[in-house]
Amino acid sequence: MGTVHAKAGENITEVPDFGEKRVFNEPPETYSFKEIDLQEVKARVDRINVDGLSRTKNDIVEDCIKELFKAKDFQDVLLKAHRARVKLDELGCFKNISIFIDTSKGTQATPEGLEVTFNVKEHKRITGGVSTHVGNNEGALLVGMRAPNLFGRGGEYKWNIVMVLRKLATLTLTTSVFQAQSEWPTSGYKQLERGLLVDLGFYSTPLLKHNLQWEANIRDLNVLSRASSFDVRVQSGLSLKSALKHVLSVDLRDDLIFPSSGSLFQLTSEVAGIGGDVLQGCLSGGYMSNINNDMKISISDMYFLGGPLSIRGFQMRGVGPHSDGDALGSQAYWSAGMHLFTPLPFRPGKGGFGELFRTHFFFNAGNIGNFQLAKDNDLLETLKANMRLSYGLGVALRLGNMARLEVNYCFPHSFDKGDQTHPGIQFGIGVQFL
Repeated sequence: MGTVHAKAGENITEVPDFGEKRVFNEPPETYSFKEIDLQEVKARVDRINVDGLSRTKNDIVEDCIKELFKAKDFQDVLLKAHRARVKLDELGCFKNISIFIDTSKGTQATPEGLEVTFNVKEHKRITGGVSTHVGNNEGALLVGMRAPNLFGRGGEYKWNIVMVLRKLATLTLTTSVFQAQSEWPTSGYKQLERGLLVDLGFYSTPLLKHNLQWEANIRDLNVLSRASSFDVRVQSGLSLKSALKHVLSVDLRDDLIFPSSGSLFQLTSEVAGIGGDVLQGCLSGGYMSNINNDMKISISDMYFLGGPLSIRGFQMRGVGPHSDGDALGSQAYWSAGMHLFTPLPFRPGKGGFGELFRTHFFFNAGNIGNFQLAKDNDLLETLKANMRLSYGLGVALRLGNMARLEVNYCFPHSFDKGDQTHPGIQFGIGVQFL
């Protein structure tokens, strides 16, 4: 019952008294399960979709999935869909395959019809990598390339190139792939960098270290906020930086992290833009001399010129002095090159495989010898004397972001009688070219 509150001359109002709060739970439901035999569920496949195809040919895909149309029940659909996925995977064309089964839709759908969708992701046309192996005072540089599904009919093509490096104690080759993200509020932008760095380090004397580096860097620059200036905004977007560096250092510190004595001298020279634009120009040179008359420079430390990665139109190390056909090298050299890269004529494969190729025109020059800087009064005339020249044209192929392949027809123009020329077709593959 409730409680009654009243005063004279007022109506009587009854206020309910709810008393103790009580909660009553609904009794648990009893669920029942019924086993279904999938063989008794009639089903047929009305339609098959394959999403993600680009260069893979239709006929080899159809051959893998056609058995699905013969399924007569749902269990048969599941088994045949799994077998189709296995066959697609065995083609070697795809790195990811997923299956979705839904009821059939559309005007041609049947009451028992199903629609099966395969979502696939194709492998890249060409992948590769560079690795080094060290042991027994020598090492090996392994350049590997893989071309899965190159012509759209499955299969895989592999190439491996191994170069052995002797006396690795004085020669170090390292490669690295990196990704870095940075923000610069004082300049109003942020940047994501993905790239490849190749470093060749060696000592010309016990204390003088050289590092020759080639860096290919894809940079994605974006503004930090709406307050970023227009001068920053116009530079937003993707850009490719390709740079050659030479780092000269003398490190006399007693510790790299917390030095207490010693000194560090480092000189860095960088030429950027090689490989990022259509027109390329490059210039390199080197000079070495004995500290004293008792010190003899090893042939492994000498400079060499010639070959498909250097002055084209000459055999490997074909420029300079030879003894019984062996290149001896020299203590000084210089080389220069001008290169023009253009798309293939008539643009075959535009937007696809054809974008990996470029038409290549080149002009190379250089000289090598034991130039004595202290004795030569006119150094420029010495460097120009007996200069080698070559030119030609060909086709260059990009091998991912790792290396480049060139097939050129070369014309050696100026050369010495002791040089070993290579007129005609010349093949070259590598990371760093002149």
